[in-house]
Amino acid sequence: MAQPGGKLPLFDANGRRVSRRLVQACLDAGWAEPWFANPVKPDWQVCKLTDAGRTVAEGP
Repeated sequence: MAQPGGKLPLFDANGRRVSRRLVQACLDAGWAEPWFANPVKPDWQVCKLTDAGRTVAEGP
């Protein structure tokens, strides 16, 4: 929620890369959507939260 533009972080608080499976699960659930292609690292999928994802992240 703290990332600019609602971007999903590519790394966790310990500096480890977020799992591709987790990112794909968020995409499949409709909680995230692809945002833009990363020209420096084309294998890194940059995504942002959807409105549904923001609702889930904010909780009840």
